[in-house]
Amino acid sequence: MTQPHPAATPEMNMIDRVCAGDILTRAADLYPDNIAMVDDGRSMTYREFEDQANRVAHSLLGLGLKHGEPVGVLARNCLELMVTYMACAKANLVFAPVNLGLKPHEIAYCLKDCGTRVLIVEEALMEAGQALPEQLPALEFLYWTGSHNHEAGGQTWQPFQSLASKGNDQPVEVVVGDRDPVQLLYTSGTTANPKGVVTSHLAVTMAAMANIIANRLPPEAAMLCQLPLFHCTAVNCLALPTFMMGGKLVMAKGFDARECARLIEEHQIYMLVFLPMMFNEVLSDPEASQRDFSSVRRALYAMAPIAESKLQGIHDAFPNADVILGSGQTEFTPATCLIRPEHQWSKAGSWGTATPLTRVAIMDDHGRLLPPGETGEIVYRGPQVMTEYLHQPEKTEESFKHGWFHSGDIASIDGDGVIWFTDRKKDLIKTGGENVASLDVERCLMGHPKVAEAAVIGVPHERWGEAITASVILMPDADTNEQALIDHCREHLAGFKVPKAIVIVEEFPRTGTGKIQKHVIRKGMEDFFS
Repeated sequence: MTQPHPAATPEMNMIDRVCAGDILTRAADLYPDNIAMVDDGRSMTYREFEDQANRVAHSLLGLGLKHGEPVGVLARNCLELMVTYMACAKANLVFAPVNLGLKPHEIAYCLKDCGTRVLIVEEALMEAGQALPEQLPALEFLYWTGSHNHEAGGQTWQPFQSLASKGNDQPVEVVVGDRDPVQLLYTSGTTANPKGVVTSHLAVTMAAMANIIANRLPPEAAMLCQLPLFHCTAVNCLALPTFMMGGKLVMAKGFDARECARLIEEHQIYMLVFLPMMFNEVLSDPEASQRDFSSVRRALYAMAPIAESKLQGIHDAFPNADVILGSGQTEFTPATCLIRPEHQWSKAGSWGTATPLTRVAIMDDHGRLLPPGETGEIVYRGPQVMTEYLHQPEKTEESFKHGWFHSGDIASIDGDGVIWFTDRKKDLIKTGGENVASLDVERCLMGHPKVAEAAVIGVPHERWGEAITASVILMPDADTNEQALIDHCREHLAGFKVPKAIVIVEEFPRTGTGKIQKHVIRKGMEDFFS
């Protein structure tokens, strides 16, 4: 008879735990001299990466941080960001990066919501960073990626390097539970405020393994990461799998077609993840399209299916690559679905099949699983699911009802296990890689004194996947116009939430009870941007 597992001690825990920080330690053992990360002319080997992460971890614990405390980060893709991630993982702290696409008040909300006492800011973002301590009195420890102490607003910002110089490079031997939190990623604000998604060591580790299997990632491969590392796709689908296999993570600060093309050729990139609009820009840029992309074996696209004519152009540009749609969400540590290579043409327009370790099913509103072909909500099971929405127990409970995680997406599954997405259950618009709730935009428009009613939908768009589009009924005798309403949205919303177009109408299609029929509006605007 197997005896119960002994109480966790540091010694026992170091033997059998699941800890995201151990991904780096193992890679440093196997690939010490391999380049782990490249960042704008800077690079770091796995030995250096491990040394830095250990030092920063010891320094963070030396500040008096307790296990499970968050460490706030305001940064674009850079070495320091990923060093902080691994330091947090090793020290049983929580990596809490901020979505840079949010408005300043939303950024402040996220940092206040998580209760961080530590803030690390990239030098290029110090103008935004130095305004935060005044709004967040809980902040005690301020660091930036500059090379010297910086005084701003009566606060002293110390260089990030001081964290590494104060600590030591010895292993960080603290107890880490498999389901202890390791990352806190805020959604794009699909409700009144962004939701904090708490994810465990086990979840991110299993997600990394699943992505390696699904994407057939070989040892020591190079991955291009131009997607922001405060997003789950970048950190969980690209960074951690790369480190697990001793590969090279090539970072870009953002997307530039020519720069990304150059990096692909120079570093012999094995796998990349682009949004459809990114592929379009690379293929339409004469200089970028002349680069050698023969090294690419996996060209993933996210956000929305691509028309077959466009898909053929990507296949032609990346002749050795499987071109695959990947789907997922922050709450379930993506990817959850991928189109198999054999389905690229026969199942074009689908979401593909479930990734390893993920079970996907379709459920009705009563908690009953539906047979193939019937439409309902996509639900998931798997070890990579989030732990909770931070400080939102009711929303957490709602997401986990009936023994499954509820995605909020509507789809059906065919006899081959292929998922066919049809709509967002809560009118979630996926635009330019961000999730936007139509209700948020409607509330903003309704805040304008000249607007009587507003209905916001996602309309198919070549660049954005879905373009946020609003239909508006004005107040009687209102003298405003579409541009003035867009300007109003720009003042009150994050940039990615601003409608690409606003149409003033006399009336909405409605049900017998007066509810606006968004599906009718959507149908009538299918070709609006074509």
